[in-house]
Amino acid sequence: MAFKLTINGTDHEVDVEPETPLLWVLRDTVGLTGTKFGCGIAQCGACTVHLDGQPVRSCSTAAASAVGREITTIEGLSPDSSHPLQRAWVEHTVPQCGYCQSGQIMSAAALLSRNPNPSDSEIDAAMAGNLCRCGTYSRIRAAIHRAAEIAES
Repeated sequence: MAFKLTINGTDHEVDVEPETPLLWVLRDTVGLTGTKFGCGIAQCGACTVHLDGQPVRSCSTAAASAVGREITTIEGLSPDSSHPLQRAWVEHTVPQCGYCQSGQIMSAAALLSRNPNPSDSEIDAAMAGNLCRCGTYSRIRAAIHRAAEIAES
């Protein structure tokens, strides 16, 4: 079944089954591979994207449920990695293996869009659904605080 998805501001006509996970449409059909497959059961957060600005797990979101909504992936956060979170991530050397980082950044971006100056406990609550096998949680928290500072200036 063909339908239109708006991804990072661009319309894409996709011909997939309506229940196909959005993750696979983004990666395999559209070719946006920044969104990662982690667990496939919406528990790790590696596949986090935004639907109308809200973080969702694309591995468990049916593609058809995104019709008429704005999908933002890590590629759509900024075209040149100049988003405050991306800059702070580099400044704080957050990634080790890096696998979970696009999902981490997308969850952090949703947090900062609704709360531009979060406390440690607010960051911890917002990021609780994103797992990092390397354990870079303290650097993630520091980078979110730094991104808030960058965005404020």
